[in-house]
This record gives sequence, structure tokens and C-alpha cells, in this order.
Amino acid sequence: MTETREPEPTEETEHERRLRLIIEAAPNAMVMIDGSGRIVLVNSEAEQSFGYDRRELLSMRVEQLMPTRFRDRHALDRTAYVEEPARRAMGAGRELFGLRSDGTEMPIEIGLNPISIGDEQFVLASVIDITERLDARAVEQDTLRRTIFDSIPFSIIATDAEGVVVTANPGAEQLLGYRQAELVGRRLDHIDAAIDHSRAEPTSLRLRAGTEREWEYRRRDGTVVPVHEATTRLQDESGTTTGYLVVAYDISKRIQAQAAVLHMANHDALTDMPNRSLLVSRLRTAIVEAQAGGTELAVLLLDLDHFKRVNDLLGHHAGDDLLLRTAERLNSWGRRSDIIARLGGDEFVVVLERLGDRSQVSARIQSLLETVMQPVDLGGQEVAVTVSIGAAVYPVDGIDPTALLKHADTAMYQAKAAGRNNVRWFHRSMLDETNDRVSLTSALRQALAAGELSLDYQPQVDLATGEVTGFEALARWHSAEHGAVGPDRFIPVAEDSGMIVPLGGWVLRQACRDMVEIQRALGRPFHLAVNVSPRQVHSSGWLDEIVDALKSSGLDASQLELEITEGILMDERWGVTGILQAIRDLGVKIVIDDFGRGYSSLAYLTRFPIDKLKIDRSFVHDLGGEDPQAPIVDAIIVMAHALGLTVVAEGVESPRQITYLRQRDCDEAQGYYFSPGVSADEVLRTVRRVETR
Repeated sequence: MTETREPEPTEETEHERRLRLIIEAAPNAMVMIDGSGRIVLVNSEAEQSFGYDRRELLSMRVEQLMPTRFRDRHALDRTAYVEEPARRAMGAGRELFGLRSDGTEMPIEIGLNPISIGDEQFVLASVIDITERLDARAVEQDTLRRTIFDSIPFSIIATDAEGVVVTANPGAEQLLGYRQAELVGRRLDHIDAAIDHSRAEPTSLRLRAGTEREWEYRRRDGTVVPVHEATTRLQDESGTTTGYLVVAYDISKRIQAQAAVLHMANHDALTDMPNRSLLVSRLRTAIVEAQAGGTELAVLLLDLDHFKRVNDLLGHHAGDDLLLRTAERLNSWGRRSDIIARLGGDEFVVVLERLGDRSQVSARIQSLLETVMQPVDLGGQEVAVTVSIGAAVYPVDGIDPTALLKHADTAMYQAKAAGRNNVRWFHRSMLDETNDRVSLTSALRQALAAGELSLDYQPQVDLATGEVTGFEALARWHSAEHGAVGPDRFIPVAEDSGMIVPLGGWVLRQACRDMVEIQRALGRPFHLAVNVSPRQVHSSGWLDEIVDALKSSGLDASQLELEITEGILMDERWGVTGILQAIRDLGVKIVIDDFGRGYSSLAYLTRFPIDKLKIDRSFVHDLGGEDPQAPIVDAIIVMAHALGLTVVAEGVESPRQITYLRQRDCDEAQGYYFSPGVSADEVLRTVRRVETR
């Protein structure tokens, strides 16, 4: 093998000759080295690959055929390999870089074979130049990247480090109306609509790299499109910024949906007039202007007389028609400076700004009455319309929207008590008269401000695991005047008086705040169930209240469950489907309370966006015994699960009921078996007790 070796026996020499011939015939570069790393045998392919002739190669060590950065590590690896040699097939070998005689590098892949010749150990390396393979792979990857780049439906624009566009995908062409060739070479801020809107200068690419924002682009035709934009910095191997990648997509539909939801939250669903929320906002602004100008304003609260009679005799569709006609008359009568809104039910509010003397105000109110009180044809039936009006004046009767509306409401009830179809201006003595006339109603109106209302929380338990998964918020009232008042007494009063809307709003806000604190104390999430009155659903400010309660408390929308009764779903006059869908779009869940006691229609379960059913306690009471209601409970559970709904049994009081419900795969239960409603301070102990029983 070498000049200094003694001749081997004939058999060995023949073996060596054959080895040389085989190596020379190999299609790959073949290099054999001894234990010290010295090259002892090469073939013609090795000469061609590395650019050395055979004599030069046989005078070199193997590390000389690789770049300097690999040599030390390779020497260590080679020594270890010689000590424990093993065959490494091509493809299982190490991928390295070879060093040609001209100093250029080539990517290589090697396979290793240990060979013994006599007493000496050698390593035969098969070397493949994989430059073409890597080039083909790079082309393939580049093609794949380009295909992905072109097929993504978002606008993708790449710039250089100075913000000049170097390429854009078809998504950018579609979004902006430019051809790629028209974008390339322009600065990115060419499409920035903010510049032409006299807004602040757009944040530089360098500063907004790694961030996202909502922005506006200007299309080729001059129209503006709102976008969500994300900017990424592009860097080379040394970390130097080489450009930026800006990805954007059209958010027009989302903004339109948000505007629609906002409009729904601030306008009455039936008449499209401003609702209480928007009224209060505009009234607050009007008060500020009146204070600055030293003027007065009047708040008129109008209530249609005998509206319930119209609903009862002619139907709810006739009542809706009357409300729409009244809204039209008010809008046609009002001036541009007037604020006109619908509070809900049959109540409207008119705010008159910059009042002159009382005679002028009285003249306007008289013209208002003449406009509204014209007879109305409701389905061929002529109906005489009268209204009772209560009026309160800023700043004499109140200096904020709440006080003015409250005092106008008090005056309106006085107008009704005086025989309806007239106007009453508020004065302080009316408060005492109202308290005497409707003691409980008045006390309830004050309860919120006085802090007399509180909330208890009844746990809801997962029947499969025994864990508490949520709570139902239950309103409680301890009146300074009437003592403890049960919900069976004050809830109907709140419904009849209209107090259920603010009461329900308070319950929602307080329960959300409490639940955030409960979760913080227990270290895990729970769902929160809150009962909702039909009047709340029909109130056009309801959506706004839900959004506000979630935002101010920090409770995740997916944890809130709103419990409604079946009757609400049957009354499509109020656009219930749209309202419930808007709530679901917020992430809030819809629960049907007391299921089975009302209409129990399978049709509405498939038509409305519902998440959960609560089986009425009357069906649960005798479960586990000879209960004729049991098949109904079974059917409800099977039907609900088939529709993908969760099932909760309420009023559970015994182990027998628990066993029955578990056997039927009922999901959750609540009732005195686990716990009555407890205060927020008692929730922690209650959860521990329920989960360890």
C-alpha cells in the first residue's frame, strides 16, 4: 500500500489489486485513509471532484480536503471512529463540505466502510458532491414558497430595508387594485391612506416591526379600505435588516358588523329610535352645553295611555304598529335640536333644549299633543290615542340624566293618576305621594342606590366529576322599610314597574365582578348563570349592558350564561333571533330556563342559537321513584344531547335524584342537595364542602 511497507504474500497482493480495481471503477469519489488520517488510496473520481492529481492526494491528510472550520472536529471524530469502526451506508453518513484545490467549497455526503488489510485498519470513504441535489431542493423549496406566497388570500408585500416594495402577491393586487409591476419600486407609504387623511405620520417600518395594527390603505381607484396589518422584519444570517414583510387583510365586513352591533346596542329594535343608553349619553352632553350656556332644558317622558288594552284587544302586531306610528309622529314633529328616544314598552322621551319662557314651552308641548293624539287606523280599527306626559327641568329638578329621567317618570305617573291624557311638571312633593301610592315599587327603585340588594350564588355541579363548574346568581333584597323581601314578591313588582331592566343590569354587572373575584380566590374558571327578564331582552339597551358588564369586570364572555324563558323565543315581534345571535356573537351562551314548563317546542331548539337547557324543578321533584314525569326527563336529556346542548337539572334535593340523573347522563345539577344560594364570601367554603362530600 505504501512505499515503506514490506511486500505482502501473493494472496494479499492479489486482494489489494482487486480492491484498487473496484475502487477505481466506483462512480463516486473514493478515498481510503489509514488510522492516522493519511490518504493511502484514491480513484479518478476523487481527483476530478477535488481538483488534485493522484500524487498530490496521496501526500495529503484527509482533513486537508475539508474547510478549516471542520478540521479539528473531524480529527476527533476520525480517532473515535478508528477505535470503534462501523459501516455507515451512503445517506447515513455525515454531510460536510469538501475543499477543492482552487479553494472553493462543495457540499458533500459521505459513507464510511472499515477495511482490514493484514494487520492494518483503514477507512474507505465514499464521497458524493451533492451540489446539484441541494440546488434542485432549493429550487423546489423556492417554488413551494412562491406557491404559498401567491395562494395566501391575504395581501403580502415585501420591501427592502428602506421601505421600497420589491414584490407583492396576487392577494395584494386584489386588495389594492394595482398590478404587481405597479407596486414594485414604490415606497410602501404610497398605499397608506392616513397621509391623505391628515392624520399622524405612519409609524416607520423599523418601529412597527413585530407589531400588528388596524390601519387604512388607499386603493388604486382612490377608495379607502380598512385593514389589519402585521409587519415582520427580514434579516440575513448576521442579523442585519434586509427588508420587511407586511401582511394585511380587509376588515371592512368586521367593521360593518361592529357598526351594526353598535347600532343595535344604541337603537330600539322596533322603531330604530335612540334607546335609553344613547338617550342618556346625548342628554348628558346637552346638560353640559346647557350648563356652559346658562340655559335650561326640559325632559318630557311620554307614556301611551291604555297601551295594554290595544295589545289585548287587537293583538301585539297592532301594538307594534301603534308604537311605530307614534315614533314617526314624534320624529316628524321634532326639531333638529330635540332629542327623541324610546325608553322601551310604551314610553318615549323628548328633550327640549335652550328653553325660552314657559309659555313657549307650553305651546310646543301642546303642538306635540296635537300631533301624537291624532286617531290611528290599526288594521281597519280607528283607535284614539292619548298620552300622559311627565316633565322635569334642568337644573331645577335635577342636574344629571338619572335624576331628570326619574323625576320626569314620577311626574308622568302623577299624570296617569290624575286621569291620564294630561301633562304634569315635576315638583318635590310628588316623591312623597308616589312613595305612599306604590310603597314597594318605590322602595325597590331606591334599593339599588341604597345598597339594599345583594346576590347569592348557588353552585352548579358536574354530575360526572362532582366538581363545581359554575354558579347561578340569585338576587336578594333586605329593605330598610319592609325587611327581607323574597324574590317571589319583588321580581313581579320589578317586572310590572319596569324596574326589572335596571335591576337586571345591576345583577349582571355585580355578578360579573363577583365571579372574577371568586375565580381569583379559587384559582380556576367557572361559568356564571344570570337570569334575564323578557323586558330586558326587549330593551334595546340590553346588548350594550352586556358588553359593558363584561368589559368593566374582565370576565371572559365565554363564561357568561344568560338564562331566558321559553316564552321569549315564541315572540318574534322583537327580532329575538337577531338579538340572541348578536349575544352569541359576543361569545356569551344562551340557556333556556325552566324547560318543559312552557311551550317546549323542538322547532325553536333548532331555530334559535341555544347552548343549554335547564329542566324545570317540577320534573325533577319525584325522580327515582314512581314518577310519571321521568320519561319526559329522559326524552329531554336525549333530545338535548342529540342537538349538542348541555342539560342541567334544577331543584335537586336527594341522592335518589342524583343517581337517576347520572344514569341518564345528565350533565349538571343544582339544588339544595348540594347547597342553597350563598353569599360571595361563603362560596369558597361551599365549593370545598360540595366537592369533598
